Amino acid sequence: MVAPRTQPTLALIDELLAEQQRLQTPVARYSRVHDSAPAQATSYRDLIPLSAPGVGEQYAFEVDLDSCSGCKACVAGCHALNGLDDEETWRDVGLLVGGDEQHPFQQTITSACHHCADPGCLNGCPVLAYEKDPITGIVRHLDDQCIGCSYCILKCPYDVPKYSKRLGIVRKCDMCHGRLSAGEAPACVQACPTHAIRIVKVPVTAGEARPRVDTSSFLAGAPDPGRTLPTTRYVSKRPLPKNAHGADAAAPRVQPSHAPLALMFLGTQTALGLQAGSLAFASTATWLWLASLIVGSAGLVSSVFHLGRPLRAWRIFLGVRKSWLSREALAFGAWMGASALTGLLPALAPLRPVAFAVGLMGLFCSAMIYVDTGRRAWRAPVCALKFGGTAAIAALAVAGPVPAALALGAKLFAEAIAERSAPRTTILLLGHPLRRWTKSRRLLGVRSLLLLFVAREDAGASTCALVLVLIGELLEKLLFFRSVDPSRMPGMAA
Repeated sequence: MVAPRTQPTLALIDELLAEQQRLQTPVARYSRVHDSAPAQATSYRDLIPLSAPGVGEQYAFEVDLDSCSGCKACVAGCHALNGLDDEETWRDVGLLVGGDEQHPFQQTITSACHHCADPGCLNGCPVLAYEKDPITGIVRHLDDQCIGCSYCILKCPYDVPKYSKRLGIVRKCDMCHGRLSAGEAPACVQACPTHAIRIVKVPVTAGEARPRVDTSSFLAGAPDPGRTLPTTRYVSKRPLPKNAHGADAAAPRVQPSHAPLALMFLGTQTALGLQAGSLAFASTATWLWLASLIVGSAGLVSSVFHLGRPLRAWRIFLGVRKSWLSREALAFGAWMGASALTGLLPALAPLRPVAFAVGLMGLFCSAMIYVDTGRRAWRAPVCALKFGGTAAIAALAVAGPVPAALALGAKLFAEAIAERSAPRTTILLLGHPLRRWTKSRRLLGVRSLLLLFVAREDAGASTCALVLVLIGELLEKLLFFRSVDPSRMPGMAA
């Protein structure tokens, strides 16, 4: 038989419950405000503008850093209202740190889409799946137009667009434009218990080449706002230290490998090298030209598996005016067609140099896709080395094992030099989490280099060495993606 509770125990429980009811936490105050509808309405009165933006204005987020407690109510509100996937977030909360031992500094940061005046996601999208509202300035993603190429993720310096594996498309914050049009605050604004987030109107003036917007109120320690002109304002009564940086800056995370794109790089660059070798050393060898056609086609086909919605890949040409990805697809498509015609029709064989030139245009566009992202690890000289080096090895392999070995040796040496000047985050990634990948790449390169020299008279051994070269080059392509320095807001998840 269970003994009845004693009076002192009940008194203690009642006292603890009463103490909980007296706690004046932000969430408790927020709950009291919502007890009555009139109070709820007035509590949002100053959180959104009372009128739509006028000429030369647009909506923007304003974040009061002094009021942000890092409770992530904004994240939960955004997730619930927009029905996001379990691991999908359109608003993040991170930590900014800095100062010195005598005056340490830390600040929680809430961040979502900055609805930039010159958005990189919109400019880079190959299928025109983004639009900037001419009245509100809100950058919206058109889900029904997206093919899931994820290029907008690379183009955005702030890690805003998020890929949905379930849908096979990219999605992002649209400032709850439907709620704004009805006079209601966005989900994150409404959910914040301290009213740290609000919607304001900011001036955006038209420029000759691009719009102009004041970015002086953007967050210290964030990626350069000059690239996309973000409109979010971060305000605080205390100045941020000059050395403010993300709390996770010293722990970079391995990026996706994008294996289908790595295979495409290997196929297209090897094919262009074979064509160059065919024109330079064996112009009458039609079989070599046809082999390049097969290798290049296989590379382009593999790239389709990178798309979340491959059946809509035909739309990739729509953004040719702005997107390097569209230009790459157009150039490589024309290259494959011209290579097939000049390889299969003997009468058109003299036009093979023209087909090769079109392929070089595709290779240039392919490199510019990544140069245009502004990542330091993808600077123009690095991309030229990575993309052109593989083609050079394949071209000289047509002349013989020794020229191929010399080209491989030069590429390995140049890679070592480039690695020394790489961003700190890339060096950290290559040296620790990707150490085995890096060592495997170097060992394969050195072993195939020695084998090409030693067995240059043995066709079988030379073929084996070239296979090892291709495997090493594939590892280099995978590292190209996995070790890139992540570009995102300070303290945010990768």
